[in-house]
Amino acid sequence: MNSFTRRRFLGQSACSAVSSISVMNMLLNLQMAGKAAAQGVPTDRKSLVCLFLHGGMDSFNWLVPRDPTRYATYTATRGNLALPIIHPTEPELNLRELVQSGGDGQLYGIHPSCSGLQEMFNGLGGDTAKRRAAILSNVGTLIQPVTKAQYLAETVPLPKSLYSHSDQVDQWQTSVPQGMTQLSGWGGRAADVLHTTVNDVTSIAMNISLSGNNLLQVGNSTTQFVVTDSGALRLTGEDQSSALHPLRLKNAAHKSIIEQSYANLMQQSYSQLTKSSIELQEFFLQQFNNYDASAISGFFPSDNWVASNFLAAAKMIALRGQLGLRRQTIFISHGGWDHHGELLDSQAEMLDLLDPALLAFQRALEQLGLQDSVITFSASDFGRTLRSNGNGTDHAWGGNALIMGGPVQGGRIYGSFPDLALESNNDTGYGGRLIPTTSVDQFLAEMLRWFGVPAANMSYVLPNIANFYNVNSSSLPIGFLKPGTWT
Repeated sequence: MNSFTRRRFLGQSACSAVSSISVMNMLLNLQMAGKAAAQGVPTDRKSLVCLFLHGGMDSFNWLVPRDPTRYATYTATRGNLALPIIHPTEPELNLRELVQSGGDGQLYGIHPSCSGLQEMFNGLGGDTAKRRAAILSNVGTLIQPVTKAQYLAETVPLPKSLYSHSDQVDQWQTSVPQGMTQLSGWGGRAADVLHTTVNDVTSIAMNISLSGNNLLQVGNSTTQFVVTDSGALRLTGEDQSSALHPLRLKNAAHKSIIEQSYANLMQQSYSQLTKSSIELQEFFLQQFNNYDASAISGFFPSDNWVASNFLAAAKMIALRGQLGLRRQTIFISHGGWDHHGELLDSQAEMLDLLDPALLAFQRALEQLGLQDSVITFSASDFGRTLRSNGNGTDHAWGGNALIMGGPVQGGRIYGSFPDLALESNNDTGYGGRLIPTTSVDQFLAEMLRWFGVPAANMSYVLPNIANFYNVNSSSLPIGFLKPGTWT
């Protein structure tokens, strides 16, 4: 079993070793949190929530220019996929107007299915002081800045296997587009730096996934904690009604095995590791189930699995203190965005599911008073071609990403919105495959500065960051954070 496979396995079965009285120790450590300030440990709590849109979202039908000149270019390039500013007979299909409070000062609209994002961009609940959403335009994987001429001449290093789903997912999650011999994710490496120095000694893992194992949260010395929207994955089988239920009997036998002592070192280590994992899962599940979510559950639409994941995320954020976490990342995956065909109908249906979940999540954070300690952002394999393939679009490169939360200067479009004309200086020459003008490293570095990763450790977390940004700078790489929210 190689080291990466082992870490992925441990993400399901274990997070960190604790004794048989781990729950008691955890509670005692929580009572000692006041000592953290005297030791220079931050006493605030912050969470980064990654929404990964697997498949490659067509984000240039999600964010659309509305001024006459750029919209004319958009419609000429997109052809039968272009969305109308004003639909002649069905107003519910109109682009939703975004009113910028700064940014590039241009006119934009957002997809008709995104009324929630429109509200968060323009002002939550109509309050322009609560602009919680912003969009970063034309971001993608880069090793170093690239021009069209350099791309065509291949005179600078390019990300490996551009336009490949698996490779680009890995590169977004590692932020090392040239590839790695020792696979780890940027979130995992951030945990390597922060978890043992910031979070309580007996806390669960800093990185929590609601979507199974992922590369983003795998560190070199830390692991991820995999849960479901119903809480932790448990082994005891206590949720089975019958004492003779086969799963309960199997789990009881497994538990009996790991309760024993073994002379063989590997057997004993595995037994203790599994036992510790079970104890942490049970502790987490107890906290999760005991949390009263009545104040926020009404925000989340029923029969919406994406909303269920975001409700669970809201609960986990509210439980940071009980879980011993001052820093926390949460990973949520939403797949199915590979729209080679039926782009218009399929994307609308998927955004109908996603948009109310995002709005509910932000409203829940506001209700809990946690809006200023959480940043939510989207990522995806890649953008898609601007030109239609007949009924959909194909794999491309640069795309648009969402950033939302109280620390974000919302109501703005960040980065450089590209020229959407085919064969432009942004286009690699294959039907509108746009060269990113902002790197994933710049995007992540800004959030990681807010999160508390020291400048001295930034190159460990983001190995290519020096190609785009001076980590000792007094300014931010992009500038979407509010002044005073980062150091």
